[in-house]
Amino acid sequence: MRGDRQDLIMAKAKTEKPAKNSDAGPPSEKAMGRPTKFKAEYIEQAEKLCRLGATDKEVSDFFDVSESTLNKWKLDHPEFSESLKRGKTIADAEVADKLFKRATGYSHDAIKIMQYEGQPIEVPYTENYPPDTTACIFWLKNRRPDIWRDKMTQEHSGPNGAPLPNAVSQVLLTPDAFEDVLKRMADEV
Repeated sequence: MRGDRQDLIMAKAKTEKPAKNSDAGPPSEKAMGRPTKFKAEYIEQAEKLCRLGATDKEVSDFFDVSESTLNKWKLDHPEFSESLKRGKTIADAEVADKLFKRATGYSHDAIKIMQYEGQPIEVPYTENYPPDTTACIFWLKNRRPDIWRDKMTQEHSGPNGAPLPNAVSQVLLTPDAFEDVLKRMADEV
C-alpha cells in the first residue's frame, strides 16, 4: 500500500522532474565545495510533492539528493523550507477535514444512472454517511487526550498525599532465635 502511494507521487510529479543539474549557477564567493544542485524551480515542485503527501525522504529521492542535503536546502533557502511547510500544511488540513467529516457523518449529492424504456436516465439523490465510531475515537483521543486517553495514571500515596507507610518492619533476632527459625525452615523443606 505504501509503495502504491509513493509510485503515485512519483508518477504525478515525473512530468516536472528536473534534469540533472549541470549548471547550478555560479557558486557564492565563499563556497568551496561542489556546486549546489538546488534550483529555484524546486520550490514549487517541492510544495506540489508535499501536497500529494510526500515525506522529506520521498522529496529528497525525487530530487536525487540525500535527506541531509534537503535539510541543508531548507536552511540555505527559507523560501524552499516555507514551500515544504505550506504543502504539508495543506495536505494535513485536507486529511483533518476528511477525518472530521468521517467522525461526524456527512452527506453529498450524487447521481444514479438507470435505464427506463431503453433510455438511460440520471436520478439525483443524496448519499448519506453515518458517523464512524473509530474516527470519533481517534479524533477525541488526539484532540482531548486529557479526557479521552487510554492511559490511566495511578497515584500511590497515603492519606492526604503523604507517602505510604513502610510495610517492612525491622525484626531483631537473637542468635538462638535465628537458629530456631532456620531449623523450622529446614524441617518444612
